[in-house]
Amino acid sequence: MALTSRLLSRSRQLYASQIILQQEHGVPVRCFSKEAARPALKGDEMLRNIFVEVKSKFETALGILRKEKITIDPDDAAAVGQYAKVMKTIREKADLFSESQRIQYTIQTKTKEIPDARTYLLTLKEIRIKRGLTDELGAEAMMMDAVEKIEKEIKKPLMRSDKKGMAALMAEFDKINNKLGVRREDLPKYEEQLEHKIAKAQLEELKKDALEAMETQKKREEFKDEQMVDVKSLDIRNFI
Repeated sequence: MALTSRLLSRSRQLYASQIILQQEHGVPVRCFSKEAARPALKGDEMLRNIFVEVKSKFETALGILRKEKITIDPDDAAAVGQYAKVMKTIREKADLFSESQRIQYTIQTKTKEIPDARTYLLTLKEIRIKRGLTDELGAEAMMMDAVEKIEKEIKKPLMRSDKKGMAALMAEFDKINNKLGVRREDLPKYEEQLEHKIAKAQLEELKKDALEAMETQKKREEFKDEQMVDVKSLDIRNFI
């Protein structure tokens, strides 16, 4: 069951700030509709509704995991692809955010009240660091340089309400995208690559957990003569 819990847990995000650059600076992504206003609920009723919703999502995920074969082999591209496909099905059926959607939601909620472009970018940096993301492309420095360039031209801080100034900044960000090789039409491919990286990282954690569990069991007297099996031969459906 520990393996199953790991499957349902959030993974550590391992992708570059390229995704943030794509989603927040001039590259269109899927939009998220706001939830309809809900009537005020009493404490007990609210807790009950939350419990029912979480229970439903969990059971949906388990139902899919009971049917789909997952091979714990992070070095096999086919196994990683299949695992990513299963996780995508779970997200769609259980109405869960993907990692890129979760990042975008965090950015939207954390930055919606920020009035100026400089503080906005600094907040993006804080979000990236807190979530364990890396800026492998050096995009943050280039974006901050772009803000400074525009602010020198307008001789004042760049406010997000300044349509002309922000349009100029977006043009600078487009230049950065071009320099980094980021194309608007390639966004679906970037998201797919992201989910593939996350799937590989999760399979690596599953493999590590499985090996540690077998090593621990082998130390017990009744299992000392047992041979450890190859984790690739394990069928997670047998542990659910």
